[in-house]
This record gives sequence, C-alpha cells and structure tokens, in this order.
Amino acid sequence: MGRLISRTLSRTLLALLLLVALAPILWTILSAFKKLRDIVTPVPKFVFTPTLENFATILLNPSIRDGLYNSVVVVGVSVFVGALLGVPAAFGLARLPARAKGEMQFFVLSLRFMPPVAIAIPFIVIYLDLGIYDTLLGLILVYLVTTVSTVIWLSVPAFERVPREIEEAAAMEGCSLGEIFLRFSLPIAAPSLFGALVFTFVLVWNELLLALTLAAENGTLPVVAASITSLGKEVPWGVINAATVILVLPPLVFIGLLMGFINRMVAPGRK
Repeated sequence: MGRLISRTLSRTLLALLLLVALAPILWTILSAFKKLRDIVTPVPKFVFTPTLENFATILLNPSIRDGLYNSVVVVGVSVFVGALLGVPAAFGLARLPARAKGEMQFFVLSLRFMPPVAIAIPFIVIYLDLGIYDTLLGLILVYLVTTVSTVIWLSVPAFERVPREIEEAAAMEGCSLGEIFLRFSLPIAAPSLFGALVFTFVLVWNELLLALTLAAENGTLPVVAASITSLGKEVPWGVINAATVILVLPPLVFIGLLMGFINRMVAPGRK
C-alpha cells in the first residue's frame, strides 16, 4: 500500500513538473493561431477561432524568408564541417594519455569561455580587411569556433566508452586506424554522438549576438525574429509567437533526420 501511494505521488509530481515545463510551449503554439485581440484580452481565451494570418505575415515577409535561408545554410554547414573535424579529433583525444588528454580538453573548452563579444570585435576588423564582412562565409567561419569545440568536448566521452578490446582485435586483424574508426568505434559511439550534434546545432541555431554583430543585411533568423517587435505601434504578439514556432521547427527536423541516420548506422551492428 505504501509503495502504491509513493508511486502515485511520484507520477503526480512528475506530471505536474511536465505540465509546468510544457505550458509555455503550448501557450506559444496556441497564441500563434490567435488574433491580437484574443491574445491581449485580460481573461485568457482557450476557445477561439484559429487564424493563419500570423504565419502568413511571417512567411510572406522577404526578410523572414532570407533569414530562414541564411540560418539553414550557415548552421547546416557549420555543424556538418564541425562534425567532420570534431568527431575524428575527439576519437584521437580519447586515445591520448590521461594528462595530455586533460590538457587538450581544457584548451578546447576554454574556447567556450570567451564571451561572444570578445570574439565578434576582432572578427569585425579581420572580416573588413578580407572583404567577407556581412557574408554567409564569414558567419560560417566564426560559427566553426563554437561547433568544432563543442563537438570535440562532448564527443570525447562517447569514444572513451568504446571497449578497447574491440579496437585491439580489429588492429590485430590488420585494420588501419581509419578503418577502426569508421567500421567499429564510430558505429558504437554513434548514439552518444547524437546528443553532441543536437546540442551543437541548437546552440548555434539560437546564436544572436555574433550574427547581429557580423551581419547587417545577411542576418540569420534569430536576428530577423528579434526585429519583429518593432513592427508598427503595437507589439504583434501573434506574429512573434508564429516566428517562435517557425524558429523551433528546423531543430526538430534536424533531430528527426539525425535520428534516422544514426539508426541506419547502428542497425547493421545489431543484426
């Protein structure tokens, strides 16, 4: 009887915490389909006539479309190149002696210690001299500082959990280091790498200060979405909520595609 009461209380508490966590998200989604008068009413309205005007305002706005395109290109290329460079580097770091590995990991992590403004100001001068200020290439290069360091830091523990016996057996069979990495270590570590890539994608997708500083006309979606609050005399809450929903969709799509890719990678090893 005591266990039943304890289990019931635990589930009730978990449900309440889940409701508190999801309530702002659900309210944002509902507000994206409301008209402004239904949002600013003193008494919250849960029954209303939905409208797509807010999404139409967002999708028909050229600056929003350009910002979405810029974000997809910049973040997609940054995460892809960051994974190409960071995952093999993490594999190498995981095989170093403990002291050398700790020093290298601290150096990689120290790249994240710097505030974005400390990175942005020197890059402005460099980009102006190189002629790549306010370009997608410039944003990709500065985003790589974040993606490569984050991928390396989060991927090292994934490769540390790969059994050394498997790699040693593959080496005894004549496999090169590259073959060991691609055929054995990477498939085993793939589920853990999923979290590293997702966290990196979300981190750079939501980056605002660097994009705001290093791009004027070629701003990313967070920069464009932040400027929506200046549209007209009234704050367009419905449009802002619709922009928030659109801003969240690409990471969800990325997570779905990455899960499918990792499942295909791991599936052959399960047979």
